[in-house]
Amino acid sequence: MRFGTIQRILGMLLTVSSATMLPPLLIAIWLGEGSQTAFFATMVGALVIGILCWYPVRNQRRELRVRDGFFVVSLFWTVLAVLGAVPLALSEQPHMSFTDAMFESMSGLTTTGATVITGIDELPRSIQFYRQQLQWLGGMGIIVLAVAVLPMLGIGGMQLYRAETPGPMKDNKLTPRITETARALWYIYLGLTVGCAVAYWIAGMDIFDAVAHSFSTVAIGGFSTHDLSIGYFQSTTIETVAVVFMLLSGVNFSLHFVAWRSGSPLAYLRDPEFKAYITILTLVAAVTVTYLYLSGTFDKFGDAMHHGIFQAVSIGTTTGFTTAEYFYWPGFLPVLLLFTSFIGASAGSTGGGMKVIRFLLLFKQGVREINRLIHPNAQIPVKVGNKAVPERVIEAVWGFFATYVGCFTLMMLILLSTGLDQVTAFSAVAACLNNLGPGLGEVGFHYGDINVTAKWVLCLAMLLGRLEIFTLLVLLSPAFWRR
Repeated sequence: MRFGTIQRILGMLLTVSSATMLPPLLIAIWLGEGSQTAFFATMVGALVIGILCWYPVRNQRRELRVRDGFFVVSLFWTVLAVLGAVPLALSEQPHMSFTDAMFESMSGLTTTGATVITGIDELPRSIQFYRQQLQWLGGMGIIVLAVAVLPMLGIGGMQLYRAETPGPMKDNKLTPRITETARALWYIYLGLTVGCAVAYWIAGMDIFDAVAHSFSTVAIGGFSTHDLSIGYFQSTTIETVAVVFMLLSGVNFSLHFVAWRSGSPLAYLRDPEFKAYITILTLVAAVTVTYLYLSGTFDKFGDAMHHGIFQAVSIGTTTGFTTAEYFYWPGFLPVLLLFTSFIGASAGSTGGGMKVIRFLLLFKQGVREINRLIHPNAQIPVKVGNKAVPERVIEAVWGFFATYVGCFTLMMLILLSTGLDQVTAFSAVAACLNNLGPGLGEVGFHYGDINVTAKWVLCLAMLLGRLEIFTLLVLLSPAFWRR
């Protein structure tokens, strides 16, 4: 491990991250809110610590190796979550313990959207904006943003990009240089954010809410400036805008780039993962709408349709916005929607879950095993589109799935041992590991009432989900630390 180089990068990233306190600080000063002290203290503290980390090793310019990239990503996401918790813990409103502040910060940065706060409408505007900003910065990844800048400072970025970018096929680059790749992804991300904010404003939100909700929509985060989430606005137009941009943000950003560069929307239709993504959400939405209407949950088919489609897309993409208390819906619907979040959005998107491409490969592998029982001597490749998938990728997907199930089971058992009921424990782990947010049972509305141990376990679940498990677990391997 090249600890000197790692310390230099961490110092620089902390120094840069201190600037993220400036927007909520300016809002607090402008509106005369008491939270300005918390933001100023955090900004100065992060700046000083960053400089102290960077200065002694400022001349360390050795190239990062792959293992260094994994370590930097895991370390920085953890440090950034702690940094993000500080202004929440120092602020007088909301008055939070460090555990709650850490939970809220981790939820924001990992774009989970689970919250321990009630009375969000009464929070200072600076705190409301700060929560939304956390999700926007976490959505595409602070590390990917840094990759676009750090190479100019003499720090290699490819290792960081491989460790941060989600999905089973990480080595594909959109452009010859990794810096250009990161910039391309951020231009798309920024463009979607601006487009979403404008659309929300035209649909009826005020400017503050439009910008704030565009942050969490494009980040597929789910935080809102209101306790009732998107349901606060009681507007079908606003919900339609949200559905459109949740769908767009759940698509692989590489696919957006290819479609934009080629100037043809046919690039989407040729992509197997995109077709599977749309098919899954369409089927779940159709089942949800039909059952809501037939069960009498909504008297009018129009109400059943717009609530059903919204919640299917919101939970299926792991955004977590709500327009209704879906966890009280009848029959199997709450569990169906929660299970949809296990699939999640596309690889290379800001969404959570196991990713559609992994689900597609698992499904195709299952079909292949059935065919092998019938034709034991046949050579049957697993294909995505017209291309055969290497066996190494199939093995990696199965390894990820097994590890995912193991982590899920262990964390659920720990939550059960703390006294949570089965529905709450199962849904809380599912919602946090899939970076979804709202769960069932006691965590349907918020996570504020669960015990401290459960909150820390769920913080770990959120981080595992955001870094797609292996990035974090590889640090526990003895082989990782051997020379």
